[in-house]
Amino acid sequence: MFRMYAPTRILFGSGMLKNLHKEKMPGKKAMIVISRGKSGLLYLPSVEDQMKQCGVETVLFNKVEPSPRKPTVEEGAAFARENNCDFIIALGGGSVLDAAKVMAMLAANPGDLWDYAAGGTGKGLVGPNRSLPVVTIPTTAGTGSEVDMVGAISNEETDEKIGFGREDMFPVLCLSDPELTLTVPPEFTAFQGFDALFHSVENYIAAIGNVMSDMYALTAIENIASGLPVAVHDGKNLKAREKIAFGNTLSGLVMVTAAISSQHSFDNGLCGYYPDLPHGAGLIMLSNAYFSHFINAHACDDRFIKLAQIMGMPNAKDPADFITALEKLQKDCGVSDLKMSDYGIDPSDFSRYVKCARATMGEVFTFDRVELSDEDCVNIYKAAFK
Repeated sequence: MFRMYAPTRILFGSGMLKNLHKEKMPGKKAMIVISRGKSGLLYLPSVEDQMKQCGVETVLFNKVEPSPRKPTVEEGAAFARENNCDFIIALGGGSVLDAAKVMAMLAANPGDLWDYAAGGTGKGLVGPNRSLPVVTIPTTAGTGSEVDMVGAISNEETDEKIGFGREDMFPVLCLSDPELTLTVPPEFTAFQGFDALFHSVENYIAAIGNVMSDMYALTAIENIASGLPVAVHDGKNLKAREKIAFGNTLSGLVMVTAAISSQHSFDNGLCGYYPDLPHGAGLIMLSNAYFSHFINAHACDDRFIKLAQIMGMPNAKDPADFITALEKLQKDCGVSDLKMSDYGIDPSDFSRYVKCARATMGEVFTFDRVELSDEDCVNIYKAAFK
């Protein structure tokens, strides 16, 4: 049994960007959202040219930072309103995609952004107006945000990172061109690839999974696990980039079809206090301890064995083989030595991180096959710390 609502039109394939002008756009004026760094400018001329060919006027908002902040999203929403934009084009990585979707919601609705935050200190309001349409053009392969309805935003005033989501925040069009990911540096290729991988792994071991999400998740994991080490060491290998981009899009659909489990909440607990912590890095540092907890609890032995098999251990017979496969993938991608201490994370605050994780993303804890107590959560943080 499953329910699925995935209204985004998806265009996938190398070289696909040059065909964007052939698609019907949801308006005549667009705000293009990119990151604040030089990388955001790389494909901007091509997108602007494609919009010109189909008669769309564009304005640029180029201030999105990694782990987008509340003031930036509010500024972008105001900019879209002031320029009478009909829709928004998100050109960039997960932070840009997340920020643009939330900007589109706020541009059409009044009030402070945190009025619409459903967790933590948010008011949980539902805006009266439909979000502006969004077109997503990912330039990284990590979050799956190009095809889902959620955008995660950090609030430094409250030490929170919260996902905003509603059905009209689904992108109307996603153009995923793996050629746009060829310039991502090795370290961030790894961070982003593991983020996509964990979306599907978490779903596959969650109680909320179903036959449709299993199909997406296993295919995503197989493609990412085989393509990621190649892309990290040879960033110009287009076949490897295609595998990761395909797996990333499927991981986005996994979240549409079902949901993730609580590993992402653990990282949200960290990012609330350390907004500059790369999301993928946080997940990598947590992963061995997190999944080991569920393996030791025999939450779903057969599923961990299946994961190990599709991640390069075809003869796996023990749930712990998944940790072996995961550690090998981390080593092959050069991220096995990441340390929380290198990011300034304070181990004396683990209880605070647990509280933040539950307050901002508590629902996903209900999808775990084995219930986690606060003590369990602290122990997972402790086991992951080095």
